[in-house]
Amino acid sequence: MNFDLYEEQQLLKDSAWRYGADHGDFTAWRARADRGEAYDAASWRQIADLGWLALNVPEDDGGLGAGPVETMVVAEAMGRYLMLEPFVSTGVIAPVLLAAATESVRADLSSGLIEGKVVISLADAEPGGRFDLNRIATTAEAVDGGFRLTGEKSHALDGGSADWFIVPARTAGADDSADGVSLFLVPADAAGLTVMRSRAMDNRHNASLKLDGVLAPVETLIGGLGKGFPLLRDAVDRGVVARLAEAVGAMDAVREMTLEYLKTRKQFGQTLGAFQALQHRAVDMAIACEEARSMMYLATIALSGAPAERRKVISAAKARVGQTSLYVGRQAVQLHGGVGFTEELAVAHYLKRLIMIDMAFGNADHHRTELATSLKPGAIAA
Repeated sequence: MNFDLYEEQQLLKDSAWRYGADHGDFTAWRARADRGEAYDAASWRQIADLGWLALNVPEDDGGLGAGPVETMVVAEAMGRYLMLEPFVSTGVIAPVLLAAATESVRADLSSGLIEGKVVISLADAEPGGRFDLNRIATTAEAVDGGFRLTGEKSHALDGGSADWFIVPARTAGADDSADGVSLFLVPADAAGLTVMRSRAMDNRHNASLKLDGVLAPVETLIGGLGKGFPLLRDAVDRGVVARLAEAVGAMDAVREMTLEYLKTRKQFGQTLGAFQALQHRAVDMAIACEEARSMMYLATIALSGAPAERRKVISAAKARVGQTSLYVGRQAVQLHGGVGFTEELAVAHYLKRLIMIDMAFGNADHHRTELATSLKPGAIAA
């Protein structure tokens, strides 16, 4: 697929890759992970200074109002250099949702988001909900001055370091209905909110939430009452495509590491790359990377299309990139041999990141099912 960038987009990509190369030292990365740091605070501030966090913030709120392509090129660099900074949660998903918030909320949070002073996480999943975004049992009961939130959230991306959470809750309808879903902005220190922090295998600091009568004032409602699901769906779709770009960046990086290893590691008196069987596996890895890149481009373009068609394309892309990314990551580890499983080598960490990206917002199996369902005659996308 031919996907030429405009001059400004190419400059952004060059800048992101240059930043990653200058700050992507793996030894320093491991040291931060061993210390239990969610991300490098200094790097987060520099990312904000580069304008990455302003990309998806509307111009009226002080942002750049950029499009999906700009997000894609930055997210690809994030994946290539294994950056832990919460770009997708705070720089992609949160701005899409905050654009529908009240003027006072946007005034309070947009500048802090752009400057890297706040981290905002979407609590997107619930216990027993699997990957179905519309399965929301958390309730929001109307009370004087606002709503009282009660329920549990099993996953909030980068929630371990979040200052604010965006919480989908049900104000009407059945637990699996797309109707009656409302979105609320909740501070991490809200009374009645318990944040259970955890570290995933890829060293991302996520969280699960328990809401025990958390009071959400009326002004924290995002979008219309009971009409938050289309907005939630749009934000998550954009987050999914950004994660696909991360996967493509990580795939390219780990493939290049593997090729370099095959060219230098010797066995039986010759380099591993001299063995034809391993050459074939290296070619298969390259083909898988190109497949994933093409699907990433297609999904990025689809973000500008109609919601129903967009969902089909994104599900197809998520399924295929999930397959190809895990293939490339596993091949990289296998071709490195026993050392590929060690903490000291980057390829093992790239594989862990690719596994977690595949799981994010639904794994390949889930999205194959979503795609098959959407293609049935008479099927209506949520």
